[in-house]
Amino acid sequence: MKIIFTGGGTGGHIFPLIAVVREIKSLYIQSRIKGDLNVFAEAKKSRNSKDSLGLYYIGPRDEFSLILLSQEGVKTREISAGKIRRYFDWKSLLENIVDVLFKMPFGVLQSFFYLFFIAPDLIFSKGGYGSFPVVIAAWMLSIPVFLHESDADAGLSNLLLSKFAKKILVSFPKTERLSPAKVILVGNPIRKEVLQGTLNEAKKVFQLTGEKPIIMILGGSQGAQPINDMILAILPNLLESYEILHQIGEKNFAKYMLEANVTIPKGLERYYHPTAFFREQELKHALIASDLIVARAGSGTIFEIAAVGKPSIIIPLPDSAQGHQLKNAYAYAANGSAIVLEEGNTTPNFFLEKLKYTFSHPNDLERMKQAALDFARPEASKTIAKIIFDSLKV
Repeated sequence: MKIIFTGGGTGGHIFPLIAVVREIKSLYIQSRIKGDLNVFAEAKKSRNSKDSLGLYYIGPRDEFSLILLSQEGVKTREISAGKIRRYFDWKSLLENIVDVLFKMPFGVLQSFFYLFFIAPDLIFSKGGYGSFPVVIAAWMLSIPVFLHESDADAGLSNLLLSKFAKKILVSFPKTERLSPAKVILVGNPIRKEVLQGTLNEAKKVFQLTGEKPIIMILGGSQGAQPINDMILAILPNLLESYEILHQIGEKNFAKYMLEANVTIPKGLERYYHPTAFFREQELKHALIASDLIVARAGSGTIFEIAAVGKPSIIIPLPDSAQGHQLKNAYAYAANGSAIVLEEGNTTPNFFLEKLKYTFSHPNDLERMKQAALDFARPEASKTIAKIIFDSLKV
Protein backbone atom coordinates (compact mmCIF):
# COMPACT_ATOMS: atom_id res chain seq x y z
CA MET A 1 0.00 0.00 0.00
CA LYS A 2 1.40 3.35 -1.05
CA ILE A 3 0.00 6.67 0.11
CA ILE A 4 1.23 10.08 -0.94
CA PHE A 5 0.72 13.11 1.29
CA THR A 6 0.86 16.67 0.06
CA GLY A 7 0.29 20.11 1.52
CA GLY A 8 1.35 23.72 1.59
CA GLY A 9 4.65 23.34 3.39
CA THR A 10 3.86 25.28 6.60
CA GLY A 11 3.49 23.91 10.13
CA GLY A 12 -0.26 24.38 9.79
CA HIS A 13 -0.24 21.75 7.09
CA ILE A 14 2.63 19.53 8.20
CA PHE A 15 1.66 18.81 11.83
CA PRO A 16 -1.80 17.47 10.83
CA LEU A 17 -0.12 15.33 8.16
CA ILE A 18 2.23 13.93 10.80
CA ALA A 19 -0.76 13.10 13.02
CA VAL A 20 -2.41 11.17 10.16
CA VAL A 21 0.87 9.43 9.26
CA ARG A 22 1.25 8.16 12.83
CA GLU A 23 -2.31 6.81 12.91
CA ILE A 24 -1.93 5.10 9.53
CA LYS A 25 1.25 3.38 10.72
CA SER A 26 -0.53 2.33 13.92
CA LEU A 27 -3.53 0.89 12.04
CA TYR A 28 -1.23 -0.88 9.61
CA ILE A 29 0.75 -2.51 12.44
CA GLN A 30 -2.51 -3.60 14.12
CA SER A 31 -3.73 -5.16 10.88
CA ARG A 32 -0.46 -7.05 10.46
CA ILE A 33 -0.66 -8.36 14.04
CA LYS A 34 -4.22 -9.55 13.41
CA GLY A 35 -3.22 -11.03 10.08
CA ASP A 36 -5.98 -9.04 8.43
CA LEU A 37 -4.10 -8.40 5.21
CA ASN A 38 -7.29 -8.71 3.16
CA VAL A 39 -7.74 -5.03 3.97
CA PHE A 40 -5.07 -4.39 1.37
CA ALA A 41 -6.14 -7.01 -1.16
CA GLU A 42 -6.77 -4.53 -3.94
CA ALA A 43 -3.52 -2.70 -3.30
CA LYS A 44 -1.60 -5.98 -3.16
CA LYS A 45 -3.11 -7.20 -6.42
CA SER A 46 -1.99 -4.06 -8.24
CA ARG A 47 1.48 -4.15 -6.66
CA ASN A 48 2.46 -7.77 -7.28
CA SER A 49 1.18 -8.90 -3.86
CA LYS A 50 3.46 -6.63 -1.85
CA ASP A 51 1.87 -5.85 1.50
CA SER A 52 4.40 -3.31 2.75
CA LEU A 53 3.41 0.23 3.66
CA GLY A 54 4.97 3.03 1.64
CA LEU A 55 4.46 6.63 2.80
CA TYR A 56 5.59 9.57 0.67
CA TYR A 57 5.32 13.35 0.72
CA ILE A 58 5.45 15.54 -2.37
CA GLY A 59 5.49 19.29 -1.89
CA PRO A 60 7.48 22.54 -2.06
CA ARG A 61 10.87 22.87 -0.45
CA ASP A 62 10.62 23.62 3.26
CA GLU A 63 13.51 22.26 5.31
CA PHE A 64 11.67 22.26 8.65
CA SER A 65 8.72 20.32 7.22
CA LEU A 66 10.86 17.86 5.26
CA ILE A 67 12.98 17.06 8.33
CA LEU A 68 9.89 16.43 10.48
CA LEU A 69 8.34 14.15 7.87
CA SER A 70 11.59 12.25 7.33
CA GLN A 71 11.73 11.59 11.09
CA GLU A 72 8.35 9.86 10.72
CA GLY A 73 9.68 7.51 8.04
CA VAL A 74 8.04 9.43 5.18
CA LYS A 75 10.02 9.60 1.93
CA THR A 76 9.99 13.16 0.62
CA ARG A 77 10.12 14.61 -2.89
CA GLU A 78 10.41 18.32 -3.71
CA ILE A 79 8.54 20.10 -6.48
CA SER A 80 8.18 23.61 -7.83
CA ALA A 81 4.99 25.23 -6.55
CA GLY A 82 3.78 28.66 -7.55
CA LYS A 83 1.11 30.60 -5.70
CA ILE A 84 -1.37 33.35 -6.46
CA ARG A 85 -0.78 36.55 -4.51
CA ARG A 86 -3.99 38.41 -3.81
CA TYR A 87 -2.43 41.80 -3.15
CA PHE A 88 -1.93 44.05 -6.14
CA ASP A 89 1.25 45.84 -7.16
CA TRP A 90 3.63 45.48 -10.08
CA LYS A 91 5.95 43.10 -8.24
CA SER A 92 3.19 40.69 -7.18
CA LEU A 93 1.67 40.88 -10.68
CA LEU A 94 4.97 39.82 -12.27
CA GLU A 95 5.48 37.09 -9.65
CA ASN A 96 1.97 35.76 -10.35
CA ILE A 97 2.67 35.63 -14.09
CA VAL A 98 5.92 33.71 -13.53
CA ASP A 99 4.27 31.30 -11.10
CA VAL A 100 1.20 30.61 -13.26
CA LEU A 101 3.06 30.28 -16.58
CA PHE A 102 6.20 28.52 -15.40
CA LYS A 103 6.35 27.27 -11.78
CA MET A 104 2.90 25.66 -11.64
CA PRO A 105 3.18 23.78 -14.98
CA PHE A 106 6.69 22.61 -14.06
CA GLY A 107 5.38 21.46 -10.67
CA VAL A 108 2.61 19.48 -12.39
CA LEU A 109 5.20 17.87 -14.67
CA GLN A 110 7.42 16.95 -11.72
CA SER A 111 4.43 15.56 -9.80
CA PHE A 112 3.29 13.53 -12.80
CA PHE A 113 6.76 11.99 -13.02
CA TYR A 114 6.87 11.11 -9.31
CA LEU A 115 3.33 9.73 -9.24
CA PHE A 116 3.86 7.65 -12.36
CA PHE A 117 6.90 5.86 -10.92
CA ILE A 118 5.73 5.64 -7.30
CA ALA A 119 2.29 4.41 -8.45
CA PRO A 120 0.41 5.28 -5.23
CA ASP A 121 -3.00 3.90 -4.30
CA LEU A 122 -4.24 7.19 -2.88
CA ILE A 123 -3.34 10.87 -2.40
CA PHE A 124 -4.12 12.65 0.87
CA SER A 125 -3.94 16.41 0.41
CA LYS A 126 -3.91 18.90 3.27
CA GLY A 127 -4.38 21.84 0.94
CA GLY A 128 -2.35 24.97 0.31
CA TYR A 129 -0.59 26.11 -2.85
CA GLY A 130 1.97 23.30 -2.57
CA SER A 131 -0.68 20.63 -3.08
CA PHE A 132 -2.01 22.07 -6.34
CA PRO A 133 0.45 20.44 -8.80
CA VAL A 134 0.22 17.06 -7.04
CA VAL A 135 -3.58 16.89 -7.10
CA ILE A 136 -3.73 17.99 -10.76
CA ALA A 137 -1.20 15.30 -11.69
CA ALA A 138 -3.14 12.72 -9.65
CA TRP A 139 -6.33 13.62 -11.53
CA MET A 140 -4.49 13.18 -14.85
CA LEU A 141 -3.39 9.69 -13.72
CA SER A 142 -6.81 8.76 -12.23
CA ILE A 143 -5.40 8.36 -8.72
CA PRO A 144 -8.08 8.92 -6.04
CA VAL A 145 -7.63 12.10 -3.99
CA PHE A 146 -8.86 12.69 -0.45
CA LEU A 147 -8.81 16.38 0.46
CA HIS A 148 -8.78 17.88 3.96
CA GLU A 149 -9.92 21.44 4.67
CA SER A 150 -8.77 22.87 7.99
CA ASP A 151 -10.60 26.16 8.04
CA ALA A 152 -14.20 27.29 8.42
CA ASP A 153 -13.99 28.78 4.92
CA ALA A 154 -12.29 26.75 2.19
CA GLY A 155 -8.99 28.14 0.95
CA LEU A 156 -8.53 29.01 -2.71
CA SER A 157 -6.43 25.91 -3.50
CA ASN A 158 -8.87 23.51 -1.87
CA LEU A 159 -11.82 25.27 -3.46
CA LEU A 160 -10.33 24.70 -6.91
CA LEU A 161 -9.05 21.19 -6.16
CA SER A 162 -12.29 20.01 -4.54
CA LYS A 163 -13.63 19.30 -8.04
CA PHE A 164 -11.00 16.57 -8.44
CA ALA A 165 -11.39 15.04 -4.97
CA LYS A 166 -13.22 11.81 -4.23
CA LYS A 167 -13.95 12.91 -0.64
CA ILE A 168 -13.52 16.22 1.21
CA LEU A 169 -12.83 15.92 4.93
CA VAL A 170 -13.58 19.07 6.94
CA SER A 171 -12.74 20.41 10.41
CA PHE A 172 -15.63 22.75 11.16
CA PRO A 173 -19.32 21.77 11.15
CA LYS A 174 -20.25 24.49 8.65
CA THR A 175 -17.46 24.79 6.12
CA GLU A 176 -18.30 27.29 3.41
CA ARG A 177 -18.30 26.78 -0.37
CA LEU A 178 -17.73 23.02 -0.61
CA SER A 179 -19.98 20.40 -2.19
CA PRO A 180 -22.09 18.82 0.61
CA ALA A 181 -22.24 15.55 -1.35
CA LYS A 182 -18.49 15.00 -0.90
CA VAL A 183 -18.05 16.43 2.61
CA ILE A 184 -17.36 14.34 5.73
CA LEU A 185 -16.98 16.12 9.10
CA VAL A 186 -13.92 14.72 10.90
CA GLY A 187 -12.30 17.65 12.72
CA ASN A 188 -8.70 18.75 12.36
CA PRO A 189 -6.08 16.05 12.92
CA ILE A 190 -3.87 16.69 15.93
CA ARG A 191 -0.94 14.71 17.25
CA LYS A 192 -2.32 12.59 20.10
CA GLU A 193 1.04 12.95 21.80
CA VAL A 194 0.27 16.62 22.63
CA LEU A 195 -2.61 15.39 24.79
CA GLN A 196 -0.34 13.29 27.00
CA GLY A 197 1.24 15.99 29.16
CA THR A 198 1.12 16.08 32.97
CA LEU A 199 1.18 18.91 35.48
CA ASN A 200 4.04 17.33 37.44
CA GLU A 201 6.23 17.14 34.33
CA ALA A 202 5.27 20.69 33.37
CA LYS A 203 6.52 21.92 36.74
CA LYS A 204 9.86 20.18 36.16
CA VAL A 205 10.28 21.19 32.50
CA PHE A 206 9.39 24.87 32.97
CA GLN A 207 10.24 25.26 36.67
CA LEU A 208 6.74 26.50 37.36
CA THR A 209 6.08 27.94 40.80
CA GLY A 210 2.35 27.18 40.78
CA GLU A 211 1.79 30.28 42.91
CA LYS A 212 -0.37 32.09 40.32
CA PRO A 213 -2.75 31.22 37.46
CA ILE A 214 -0.77 30.06 34.43
CA ILE A 215 -1.35 31.72 31.06
CA MET A 216 0.09 30.24 27.87
CA ILE A 217 0.71 32.70 25.01
CA LEU A 218 1.17 31.36 21.47
CA GLY A 219 2.13 33.78 18.71
CA GLY A 220 2.13 31.13 16.01
CA SER A 221 4.40 30.89 12.97
CA GLN A 222 2.78 34.03 11.54
CA GLY A 223 1.80 37.26 13.21
CA ALA A 224 3.68 36.70 16.47
CA GLN A 225 5.13 40.20 16.58
CA PRO A 226 1.92 42.17 17.32
CA ILE A 227 1.06 39.83 20.21
CA ASN A 228 4.64 40.00 21.50
CA ASP A 229 4.54 43.82 21.40
CA MET A 230 1.28 43.83 23.35
CA ILE A 231 2.66 41.45 25.98
CA LEU A 232 5.87 43.44 26.31
CA ALA A 233 3.91 46.64 26.97
CA ILE A 234 2.16 45.11 30.00
CA LEU A 235 4.65 42.42 31.04
CA PRO A 236 5.34 43.80 34.56
CA ASN A 237 1.59 44.02 35.24
CA LEU A 238 1.00 40.51 33.89
CA LEU A 239 3.70 38.99 36.07
CA GLU A 240 2.26 40.55 39.20
CA SER A 241 -0.87 38.41 38.82
CA TYR A 242 0.02 35.52 36.51
CA GLU A 243 2.70 33.01 35.60
CA ILE A 244 3.41 33.17 31.86
CA LEU A 245 4.44 30.49 29.35
CA HIS A 246 5.26 32.42 26.18
CA GLN A 247 6.11 31.14 22.70
CA ILE A 248 7.79 34.12 21.07
CA GLY A 249 8.81 32.75 17.66
CA GLU A 250 12.21 31.91 16.23
CA LYS A 251 12.62 35.14 14.26
CA ASN A 252 11.62 37.44 17.09
CA PHE A 253 13.20 35.70 20.05
CA ALA A 254 16.62 37.37 20.39
CA LYS A 255 15.39 40.93 19.90
CA TYR A 256 12.35 40.41 22.12
CA MET A 257 14.37 39.00 25.00
CA LEU A 258 16.74 41.98 24.98
CA GLU A 259 13.76 44.23 25.68
CA ALA A 260 11.98 41.83 28.04
CA ASN A 261 15.01 41.38 30.28
CA VAL A 262 15.10 45.14 30.85
CA THR A 263 11.33 45.35 31.37
CA ILE A 264 10.78 42.59 33.94
CA PRO A 265 10.96 43.91 37.54
CA LYS A 266 13.43 42.23 39.86
CA GLY A 267 11.84 39.33 41.72
CA LEU A 268 9.25 38.57 39.04
CA GLU A 269 11.59 36.75 36.63
CA ARG A 270 10.64 33.35 38.03
CA TYR A 271 7.07 33.82 36.83
CA TYR A 272 8.09 34.27 33.20
CA HIS A 273 8.98 31.29 30.96
CA PRO A 274 9.75 32.45 27.41
CA THR A 275 10.77 30.14 24.56
CA ALA A 276 11.34 30.55 20.85
CA PHE A 277 9.22 27.51 20.02
CA PHE A 278 7.49 24.80 22.03
CA ARG A 279 8.75 21.44 20.82
CA GLU A 280 6.28 18.57 20.99
CA GLN A 281 7.70 17.24 24.27
CA GLU A 282 7.30 20.71 25.81
CA LEU A 283 4.01 21.64 24.20
CA LYS A 284 2.09 18.72 25.66
CA HIS A 285 3.05 19.66 29.22
CA ALA A 286 2.48 23.40 28.65
CA LEU A 287 -1.04 22.77 27.34
CA ILE A 288 -1.99 20.69 30.37
CA ALA A 289 -0.49 23.12 32.89
CA SER A 290 -2.17 26.24 31.49
CA ASP A 291 -5.27 27.74 33.07
CA LEU A 292 -5.93 29.87 29.98
CA ILE A 293 -4.39 30.04 26.50
CA VAL A 294 -3.95 33.12 24.32
CA ALA A 295 -3.45 32.24 20.64
CA ARG A 296 -4.05 33.00 17.00
CA ALA A 297 -6.90 31.26 15.19
CA GLY A 298 -5.08 28.70 13.10
CA SER A 299 -7.18 25.55 12.88
CA GLY A 300 -4.48 23.32 14.34
CA THR A 301 -4.06 25.53 17.39
CA ILE A 302 -7.80 25.80 17.97
CA PHE A 303 -8.31 22.04 17.89
CA GLU A 304 -5.36 21.40 20.22
CA ILE A 305 -6.76 23.91 22.71
CA ALA A 306 -10.20 22.32 22.45
CA ALA A 307 -8.84 18.79 22.88
CA VAL A 308 -7.24 19.65 26.23
CA GLY A 309 -10.35 21.55 27.34
CA LYS A 310 -8.72 24.90 28.06
CA PRO A 311 -10.42 28.30 28.15
CA SER A 312 -8.87 30.62 25.59
CA ILE A 313 -8.63 34.12 24.24
CA ILE A 314 -8.36 33.98 20.46
CA ILE A 315 -6.78 36.89 18.55
CA PRO A 316 -7.21 36.15 14.83
CA LEU A 317 -4.48 37.15 12.40
CA PRO A 318 -6.17 40.11 10.67
CA ASP A 319 -4.57 39.69 7.25
CA SER A 320 -4.83 35.92 6.90
CA ALA A 321 -5.87 34.66 3.47
CA GLN A 322 -9.58 35.29 2.82
CA GLY A 323 -9.96 36.24 6.49
CA HIS A 324 -10.04 32.56 7.40
CA GLN A 325 -8.65 33.08 10.92
CA LEU A 326 -11.46 35.48 11.76
CA LYS A 327 -14.03 32.92 10.57
CA ASN A 328 -12.25 30.12 12.45
CA ALA A 329 -12.27 32.16 15.65
CA TYR A 330 -15.97 32.97 15.59
CA ALA A 331 -16.92 29.43 14.50
CA TYR A 332 -14.99 28.09 17.49
CA ALA A 333 -16.32 30.65 19.95
CA ALA A 334 -19.94 30.21 18.88
CA ASN A 335 -20.65 27.69 21.67
CA GLY A 336 -18.90 29.76 24.36
CA SER A 337 -15.55 27.96 24.28
CA ALA A 338 -13.44 31.07 23.74
CA ILE A 339 -13.31 34.87 23.84
CA VAL A 340 -12.49 36.50 20.49
CA LEU A 341 -10.52 39.75 20.49
CA GLU A 342 -9.88 41.37 17.11
CA GLU A 343 -6.36 42.74 16.90
CA GLY A 344 -7.32 46.17 15.62
CA ASN A 345 -9.62 46.76 18.59
CA THR A 346 -7.34 45.33 21.30
CA THR A 347 -4.98 47.62 23.21
CA PRO A 348 -2.54 46.26 25.82
CA ASN A 349 -4.55 47.68 28.72
CA PHE A 350 -7.85 46.41 27.32
CA PHE A 351 -6.29 42.94 27.02
CA LEU A 352 -5.04 43.12 30.61
CA GLU A 353 -8.47 44.12 31.90
CA LYS A 354 -10.09 41.29 29.91
CA LEU A 355 -7.76 38.82 31.59
CA LYS A 356 -8.57 40.18 35.05
CA TYR A 357 -12.30 40.05 34.35
CA THR A 358 -12.11 36.49 32.99
CA PHE A 359 -10.18 35.12 35.99
CA SER A 360 -12.53 36.88 38.37
CA HIS A 361 -15.42 34.77 37.01
CA PRO A 362 -14.42 31.12 37.69
CA ASN A 363 -17.86 29.83 36.68
CA ASP A 364 -17.37 31.31 33.22
CA LEU A 365 -13.97 29.60 32.97
CA GLU A 366 -15.55 26.24 33.80
CA ARG A 367 -18.24 26.76 31.14
CA MET A 368 -15.54 27.59 28.59
CA LYS A 369 -13.65 24.40 29.48
CA GLN A 370 -16.72 22.24 28.93
CA ALA A 371 -17.63 24.04 25.71
CA ALA A 372 -14.09 23.47 24.40
CA LEU A 373 -14.33 19.73 25.13
CA ASP A 374 -17.75 19.58 23.47
CA PHE A 375 -16.27 21.16 20.33
CA ALA A 376 -13.13 18.99 20.25
CA ARG A 377 -12.63 16.02 17.96
CA PRO A 378 -9.44 14.48 19.40
CA GLU A 379 -9.88 11.31 17.32
CA ALA A 380 -9.81 13.19 13.98
CA SER A 381 -6.47 11.75 12.84
CA LYS A 382 -7.60 8.22 13.65
CA THR A 383 -10.91 8.82 11.86
CA ILE A 384 -9.07 10.04 8.75
CA ALA A 385 -6.69 7.07 8.84
CA LYS A 386 -9.65 4.68 9.04
CA ILE A 387 -11.39 6.41 6.11
CA ILE A 388 -8.22 5.99 4.07
CA PHE A 389 -7.92 2.32 5.05
CA ASP A 390 -11.58 1.59 4.32
CA SER A 391 -11.22 3.15 0.85
CA LEU A 392 -8.55 0.54 0.06
CA LYS A 393 -10.69 -2.42 1.05
CA VAL A 394 -12.07 -4.70 -1.62
